Amino acid sequence: MGVVNITPDSFSDGGRFLTPAAAIAQAHLLIEEGADLIDFGAESSRPGAAAVVSADEELRRLLPVLRGLRDAPVALSVDTIKPEVMHAALAEGAGMINDINALRAPGALAAVAAADAAVCLMHMQGTPDTMQQQPDYANVVAEVKDFLLERVTAVRAAGIPPERIAIDPGFGFGKTLEHNLELLRHLREFKALGVPVLAGWSRKSSLGAITGKPAGDRLAASIAAALIAAQNGAAILRVHDVAATRDALAVLAAVGKVI
Repeated sequence: MGVVNITPDSFSDGGRFLTPAAAIAQAHLLIEEGADLIDFGAESSRPGAAAVVSADEELRRLLPVLRGLRDAPVALSVDTIKPEVMHAALAEGAGMINDINALRAPGALAAVAAADAAVCLMHMQGTPDTMQQQPDYANVVAEVKDFLLERVTAVRAAGIPPERIAIDPGFGFGKTLEHNLELLRHLREFKALGVPVLAGWSRKSSLGAITGKPAGDRLAASIAAALIAAQNGAAILRVHDVAATRDALAVLAAVGKVI
């Protein structure tokens, strides 16, 4: 899953792809590099971000990009928490909703259930503006797994079949570095929920805490985290650097380490 942020304030590339032309060009580049799907976000969910983008503004950023990629050879995913944005994005051909709020907003579940689209349900403790202030868990793996099980159960009860569902433990969303590492160590346990697991470590601050590098210099660390996630059962890797990650995965696969 290649990432394209159509925002002025995302943590790693805010502003680079804010115009439709730039976002469309970046999507084409990631497809050429081997992305199987592209994830577009028109509202930043970075730590400390305030949820102030209106649905109208989110759609103003997003819809021209989706329209410009109607003939794209891969599926298009939209990273949003707003049901009205979900409805409009799905109507424009989006094939997946990637929701950091796990379809808990009123109307979100119905929006996806009414369409023939996939959904990724993510765990987040708190909200983007506060989630990294004091993350706290008695057992982070068990608590995140229980939350995702509850959401998968609710989504299936609404008529969305398991082949349209993926889950994301939410690395960096209300977790300390140690919480993130503990989830990565035990990622394979999430396969017990019976749906594919998505892992998003690309350029995140936890990698900066480990390496001391700024976001733009975390490629090697991002690839290392992606390989560990793949070895531990992740079926989808959400990354900014598609070509480099695919090369690393090809080497891993060549020695039979991806299961």
